[in-house]
Amino acid sequence: MTKNKTNKSDKDKGKSGGGTIALNKRARFDYHLEERFEAGLALQGWEVKSIRAGRANIGESYAVVRDGEMFLFGAQMTPVLSTSSHVVADPMRTRKLLLHRREIDKLIGQIERDGYTVIPTSMYWKAGKVKLELALAKGKQSHDKRQTSKDRDWAREKQRTLRQHNKNA
Repeated sequence: MTKNKTNKSDKDKGKSGGGTIALNKRARFDYHLEERFEAGLALQGWEVKSIRAGRANIGESYAVVRDGEMFLFGAQMTPVLSTSSHVVADPMRTRKLLLHRREIDKLIGQIERDGYTVIPTSMYWKAGKVKLELALAKGKQSHDKRQTSKDRDWAREKQRTLRQHNKNA
């Protein structure tokens, strides 16, 4: 009688990286985020390797419509030195976003008519593929940013007070 042992490497074969790759923390501070979409990214091999190495940055990036398709501008993926030597790597290259036609049409309508912009908020792994969370956003005025900062400080202070109250009780 033989036991059926499961090898750890067999379990983890389908998973790659796991979780969040990059976050755009300034997005919530600079914009009112209305609606979120999930998009795939058309990437080259060296870009996937640099993402796995943790060299992706979406802090200054945004999405633009060209010829009825969505593209990601300003995302930086610094190439890993050990990748292919025959590939000319452009870290700031424009990358195509993979969305359904109805989602693209909805975004185009909101951008052109209502003055919205499309901002990436996070990049993450999903079923072994790189996904990008996009948000339909409107820019905040400076007084809105101050209010956001005040609200965040108040929530932090309230949390401290509650924690202290619960500790003493």
